[in-house]
Amino acid sequence: MITSLSIENFALIEKLSVQFSDGFSTITGETGAGKSILLGALGLVLGKRADLTSLKNTSEKCIIEAHFGIKNYNLKPFFESNDLDYEDETIIRREILPSGKSRAFINDTPVNLQELQELSTYLIDVHSQHQTQGLSDDTVQFQIIDSVASNFDLIFDYANQLKDYKKSKLALSSKKDTLQNVLKEQEYNTFLLEELLTSKLQSGEQEVLESQLETLSNVEFIKENCQKSIALVNEEQFGILNRLNEIKLSLQKIAVYSKEFNALFERVTSIVIETDDIEKELQLLSENLFSNPEELELTSQKLQLIYALQKKHQVNSIEELLLIQEDLDNKVVSVSTLESDIATLEKVISEMELSLNAKALQIHKNRAVAIPVLSEKLTAILVQLGMPNARFDIQLMPVATYFANGKDELQFLFSANKGSNFGLSKKVASGGEMSRIMLAVKAILSQYSKLPTIIFDEIDTGVSGEIANKMGDIMKSMSANMQVLAITHLPQIAAKGKAQFKVFKFVKDNQTQSELKLLTDDERVTEIAQMLSGATITDSALNHAKALLN
Repeated sequence: MITSLSIENFALIEKLSVQFSDGFSTITGETGAGKSILLGALGLVLGKRADLTSLKNTSEKCIIEAHFGIKNYNLKPFFESNDLDYEDETIIRREILPSGKSRAFINDTPVNLQELQELSTYLIDVHSQHQTQGLSDDTVQFQIIDSVASNFDLIFDYANQLKDYKKSKLALSSKKDTLQNVLKEQEYNTFLLEELLTSKLQSGEQEVLESQLETLSNVEFIKENCQKSIALVNEEQFGILNRLNEIKLSLQKIAVYSKEFNALFERVTSIVIETDDIEKELQLLSENLFSNPEELELTSQKLQLIYALQKKHQVNSIEELLLIQEDLDNKVVSVSTLESDIATLEKVISEMELSLNAKALQIHKNRAVAIPVLSEKLTAILVQLGMPNARFDIQLMPVATYFANGKDELQFLFSANKGSNFGLSKKVASGGEMSRIMLAVKAILSQYSKLPTIIFDEIDTGVSGEIANKMGDIMKSMSANMQVLAITHLPQIAAKGKAQFKVFKFVKDNQTQSELKLLTDDERVTEIAQMLSGATITDSALNHAKALLN
């Protein structure tokens, strides 16, 4: 329940602080006195968006702080899941800065508006006049029935499983589309892959083949020059190797005389060894060189195949062709993998459908049991509220579609008068009747929900007299299960409150301000008498006010 509310620099409120009690409290005041301002401030605490028009003094920040007693409402899981400090007396603070930015805090921890809005759904139900039209909304109607049916935990499990089901369906659809596309390309991809596999490409092979082709194409020329080089090295009188050996022998004789000669001797020795090695290698290469037209043809054909494949696939190397080969192999193999994945997903989805259908059936059964209970309770309350012929025709129809809250469609029809046809409530009920229906709904929900607080904003619009008195009784009875605050213009309802607050305007320093005051017993008599008779309070009005309060 909300235990206190403080407001600074908001609209017509300079500074206000008020303490609320449990049970049933009423808020009264003239039209335009600031009751909507109070709800607006509370709305900011509950996560509504703000702007600079909220500030009374635009050079100072606006601060709204509300204290909530939440000890008995099992909200620790919410605080843990959002990494917030839990306190039995939880404080929500909202600040609007002159820059237009706003900040929100739960127990002094900064939070975003989404977290604030989520917490507010566990704290307060603010019912304004226009919300009576929500009775015609399927979502609201299902929430009413599911409250009586105690379906919310079951629907929560169902909804979570439905999310997984939809994800799996999307994944299945995606894999089927992929498979279809792969199958279209499968024959061509298989052809391309076989072509690459048959060519037996190896990394670095192209360079080897190109070098081999050059050699095989010029065997005679290469062999001629090899033999010439060998002859120049080994010619008996003037060959390079003989000359080098002579130089080596001469230097060997003088190497002992200085380090320099010895170093030259060693260098020439190295040249002799290297030249001899070159000659032997030339000899070996020359001996192995022979014309081979068949090998030349095979090498040429392999290179032409490589060049053709590179041109077809628009690449410049065997390495790139090998990557394409790997990709094609994956595509060809992926058909069987995709088919396996699809089969697995179809099995999972089938099992999910069995589970979802079982949960949806139980939700339907619970609703079917709850509907006559709800209809009977609504009718009984509306009899008290002066609608003895009110009737409800609530029809629940199972369908094949998976909705967020089950597999049902709903017709929630109403008839206010004997002999009249059933129709949508917004079409067949007047404003006053809609207010009474909504109050009846809220009264029933208060028996099933664990919501700490409900605020009625002029739900008594369109009613008066004894009906207003009965509405007050119903709100008072609701306060046995929750904190009830009612903004009202009717003295019959105002008098039912355990406490009564008055919203009023006054002028200070040439500025209009709004204030909220807890009335004493004597002030309540005066306020209710004024509500009965207007500005001029008569003795009759005072006596009537005392009677109402007693």
